[in-house]
Amino acid sequence: MSNKTGSLSINSENIFPIIKKWLYSDHDIFVRELISNGCDAITKLKKLEMMGEYTFPDNFKNKIQVIVNPEKKTMKFIDTGLGMTADEVEEYITQIAFSGATDFLEKYKDKADNDEIIGHFGLGFYSAFMVADEVHIDTLSYREGATPVHWECDGGTEYTMGDGTRTTVGTEITLFLNEESLEFANEYRAREVIEKYCSFMPVEIFLSKEDAPQEYETIDESDLRDDDVVVEHIHEDAKTEEKENENGEKEIVEVSPARDRVKINKRPVSLSDIHPLWTKHPNDCTPEEYREFYRKVFMDYKEPLFWIHLNMDYPFNLKGILYFPKINTEYDSIEGTIKLYNNQVFIADNIKEVIPEFLMLLKGVIDCPDLPLNVSRSALQNDGFVKKISDYITKKVADKLTGMCKTDRESYEKYWDDISPFIKFGYIKDEKFSEKMTDYILFKNLDGKYLTLKDFIAENKKDEPAVEVVDEKAEGADTKADEAKEEIDPEEAEKKKTTLFYVTDVIQQSQYINLFKEQGLDAAILNHNIDSAFITHLENKNGEIRFQRIDADVNESVTEGSSEDLKETTDALTETFRKALDNDKLEVKVEKLKNENVSSMMILSEESRRMQEMMKMYGMYGMDPSMFGNEQTLVLNANNKLVQYILEHKDSEHVPMMCCQLYDLAMLSHKQLNPDEMTKFIARSNEIMMLLVK
Repeated sequence: MSNKTGSLSINSENIFPIIKKWLYSDHDIFVRELISNGCDAITKLKKLEMMGEYTFPDNFKNKIQVIVNPEKKTMKFIDTGLGMTADEVEEYITQIAFSGATDFLEKYKDKADNDEIIGHFGLGFYSAFMVADEVHIDTLSYREGATPVHWECDGGTEYTMGDGTRTTVGTEITLFLNEESLEFANEYRAREVIEKYCSFMPVEIFLSKEDAPQEYETIDESDLRDDDVVVEHIHEDAKTEEKENENGEKEIVEVSPARDRVKINKRPVSLSDIHPLWTKHPNDCTPEEYREFYRKVFMDYKEPLFWIHLNMDYPFNLKGILYFPKINTEYDSIEGTIKLYNNQVFIADNIKEVIPEFLMLLKGVIDCPDLPLNVSRSALQNDGFVKKISDYITKKVADKLTGMCKTDRESYEKYWDDISPFIKFGYIKDEKFSEKMTDYILFKNLDGKYLTLKDFIAENKKDEPAVEVVDEKAEGADTKADEAKEEIDPEEAEKKKTTLFYVTDVIQQSQYINLFKEQGLDAAILNHNIDSAFITHLENKNGEIRFQRIDADVNESVTEGSSEDLKETTDALTETFRKALDNDKLEVKVEKLKNENVSSMMILSEESRRMQEMMKMYGMYGMDPSMFGNEQTLVLNANNKLVQYILEHKDSEHVPMMCCQLYDLAMLSHKQLNPDEMTKFIARSNEIMMLLVK
């Protein structure tokens, strides 16, 4: 074939604009594209061989080689695929965006399974020009009597094509890297990029440095393979040592037997796992394989709690493994990573169109060859099909969790503290997920027992006064009931709701917990950051319940008598404490607590506290929290002897100090003191102890 020059054919529908800079957002993605194209070419040739249209040579092994040369500033991609003729180079390379894979599939659509074709040869190839000043192609087609082809282009619209020198079937692409991209000629950087995008390609990938000195390894002769290059045969004599036997006598003992070993050229190690775990059937995978795969992919050496193996062939092809990771504390980051693959080719992390938002807290891999990708393979086209995939993943996760709760409640409870953030986030964010999980959300009570929402409501309802039931059969009952519904006072409706108590810090709120336990009351432990939003969402979905932290008010069950009888006492103590604390806005409430050992408590209404939490969440620190409700209310126990002493000795010189101390003690059971408050509290405690010594 005589040398030929020409211009790249750019059609109006698939134009070649700004390829060098803007085809892909990440320039290292050219590695994925060129290796993917090589993988496509190998897959095509294997299918042709299966159909009897080609025969591989004896002892042939398909592979992709990546060879870097930092001195020459080059990078080569060599595959053993079906290669190209001059006409095919003209068609698939010079006519940009004509998809070779699409054409191949159209031709053989009735003869071969097309699931493994990665696709898009053509435009993906041109990603090379993002990093290269010049690109050469040397290729030899599998066709009988084919002539090797050499093609080169310097990044403009001009190219040169002629006869090549390649002697084996396949394609070699050489990139002459530009000055901004010399990093990719570094072996370690190239390895990093290949492992990022191509760790699970269905073809073995080997990386080497051109002209690097030969490396060797020594193996047992019994492990020698036919393709090993033997450098030297080595015989190692048996090793012996003089040891003392059971009788105290010394004897010569063989500690290492004689063996024959072989020094060989170091075997190349593939950078790709061609049979990743997600491609196998779940029944063929062991728990240790799942854990090992998790460690390898996510570099997380904390064992996952459990996993879900997705394996679906209809109505779309989807495989993957989702892991529920272990969270040590609520302060751990619970941001996960879901890696999306297309035919074992890495696409991106956490693509929100495919992965439901709440599942991005998990770690896992999902491989879906049917995903509709655009030319860069890194963004999804707007397709209703994608929504079906997302819904399927949500359903499989919900099925796994509900199934575990039904059949293995013990394990479900064991995992609950760790998996609850994922489930609660999903409950808030995904309506379909929340519908499936409502009956399988657990609440851990003060005794460490796990209750469903239904059981938790029942536990709290038994302590409520009985509600009068209207006999609808009575004459006029329907009319009266309808009138009653219309005239329901919002405050009355709120009172009729079942109150579910909770704690957020079992240490900080221990005083309130003890009061609850003494009266046989229960509460749920809700100590994760997401719980505030979760219970608000739960209240909105279920209008018959309301959540209240146990320090939001004084429960009637822990008091005796009526606070109305203590008005004079309240007025007197309010005046005394406001004066001692120099705070004329201090709210004071006096109650007769059944436990006389409790002197003081601090309460903050549920509404005020939630509003303050919301302000913190949205960074509204400049606003005054009191504008959304009263500040904390100091509760004093009229049955406590210290409180009685203050009431009876208002003018004592030590009363102001005692008032401050009781106030700080109440605050300590409510929240942490700030540094200045803590310093004063410690100094005052020392002063009180000194008074006891005198």
